[in-house]
Amino acid sequence: MATEEERDGVRLSSLDSPLGDGLEVTKRDLVDHLDAFADRLVPLLSGRPLTVKRVRPGAAAFIQRDVPKGAPEWVRTVPTWSDRAHREVHQVLCEDRRTLLWLANQRAVELHVPFGRVGEEQPTGLVLDLDPPEDGDFAGVVATALLARRALADAGLAGAVKTSGSTGLHVVVPVHGSPVEDVAAATRALAARTAALDPELATTAYVVAERGGRVFVDSTRSGRGTIAVAYSPRVRPGLPVSAPVTWAELADWDDASGVRPGDVTVAGAAERFAGRDPWADAQPEPQELPADLVAEGHTIPVARVAAMHEGKRRARAAREAGA
Repeated sequence: MATEEERDGVRLSSLDSPLGDGLEVTKRDLVDHLDAFADRLVPLLSGRPLTVKRVRPGAAAFIQRDVPKGAPEWVRTVPTWSDRAHREVHQVLCEDRRTLLWLANQRAVELHVPFGRVGEEQPTGLVLDLDPPEDGDFAGVVATALLARRALADAGLAGAVKTSGSTGLHVVVPVHGSPVEDVAAATRALAARTAALDPELATTAYVVAERGGRVFVDSTRSGRGTIAVAYSPRVRPGLPVSAPVTWAELADWDDASGVRPGDVTVAGAAERFAGRDPWADAQPEPQELPADLVAEGHTIPVARVAAMHEGKRRARAAREAGA
């Protein structure tokens, strides 16, 4: 079996070698999946600075924002500031199938983008990221997603839902007409309203120890955060895919046969979604955020920042007690 090919002018190497340690797939499996979904992935990636999670045999998976050295001259990039690296980096813009294939050859498994496009000030969406508690009870995530839908409807909004491909669900809401800070604030308000519908099931507590076995409604990926796009694989055994699901599927969900994040993998995604783009079909038209929702969100502290200050306060208290 050939281990090298060329597609769309991109030389693909070591196709039949293991993709990475413990992933149970070959590099060809990744390449074939991204190629099969190129027509659906490129519109989700185009114009957005790309962050990838790459793998290599014999090494741990790693996040990469800066374009790798030796990238072809036709790979488009955009300069952005990296707070982590404290310098300017050049992030890839995946505008076509050729760039997607080159990324696949780089063993770029996960594809994450912000809600903002290059040159535009207003985000195109927001997300409520629903994570199960440590016991992994997915039934609670499904129930929380339905609460999120109710909170959206109460605010006059609508969203689409997909598996994260990891352990939870993403409720995505297309929006327009608001700056980054207002979109982030509205996301905090929606998260708080979702949790308030059933405080014994869901929480916005950022610190794991404070969640009490409840589903975490994470609002921190909106604003300037990123999200794994629909149809992106995730770095887990078998390479599960972030897959669209319908609200009807969640409403009828049961523990025996209901959809779960690991159900769709690179091995079966192309057949499951052959000729279809259910994620595009499920998207509501972009919506304006209600003023009261935005105002409410601005009264809610950013979860990560609040957790950081609380951690510092507790550490200071512990030091003083010890002294």
